[in-house]
Amino acid sequence: MGTPLGDFVRAKRDSIRPADLGLPDHPRRRAPGLRRSELAARAGVSVEYLTRIEQGRDRNPSPAVLNALADGLSLDAAERAHLRYLAKIAGGACTTHAVPAPPRRDVRRSVRETVRLLEPGVAVVTNRLGDLLAYTSGFALVMDGSGLLEAEQPNLTRYVFCDPAARRVFPDWDQVADEQAFNLWLGPSVGAAEWFRAELAPLAGAEFTRRIAQQLPPPRVPLRLRHPAAGELRWDREVLELSGSDAQQLVVYLPADDATAAALDRLRGEHRAQLRAV
Repeated sequence: MGTPLGDFVRAKRDSIRPADLGLPDHPRRRAPGLRRSELAARAGVSVEYLTRIEQGRDRNPSPAVLNALADGLSLDAAERAHLRYLAKIAGGACTTHAVPAPPRRDVRRSVRETVRLLEPGVAVVTNRLGDLLAYTSGFALVMDGSGLLEAEQPNLTRYVFCDPAARRVFPDWDQVADEQAFNLWLGPSVGAAEWFRAELAPLAGAEFTRRIAQQLPPPRVPLRLRHPAAGELRWDREVLELSGSDAQQLVVYLPADDATAAALDRLRGEHRAQLRAV
């Protein structure tokens, strides 16, 4: 039986074009990507040992081997961190005997104050499961009409996979779904992620379970969002990791083009006019 670590190494190996690493692209290749022998040579390990890692038969590679594999696969900083995290899971360092349970939803007072200072910007405090824990009035304005914030405890991951409206709100739905599924590997804890996956899988179906098996971090690209009044909006996102054990993040949405900035100004103006009318 494989492991997330072995799945990641194999998936990353398959995704690399040999020419990008200066290797000859032989016409006799039966599949795209690096051969095991090529990665083994680049990492300085035997093909047999690499096979054991990919098949889940070696669950405790040393830090030196992990670094060598990261170098051989030309991983970036985020992918290296993910590789180390998967190695901990494979080796049992992150396992727990506690009953899996949802993470705490508390937001520290200092974080709430930071969110307040970001008004009237577009920002949200979330965790890797997708729980929306605090947000600005600007975020509420942008998500108005989507249905996301109408739940008692809004959760972006659950919304993306279970609410049909999400495919209308997010034109690049596959991109958003990949991001939310991958985030589950990163916390808040193994137990919390297991609890959430078990709860969501029966509701979300194959689109979710297929993505959970994927190990490659999705690319970070601008987010497209379709607003019922403002039309299509494009956002760059700055993600700030917050201290603490609950894997909370502060995500700030910045207009990715002039059209989005102008549309946001119009929404704010209309919102102020409605308040004055009331």
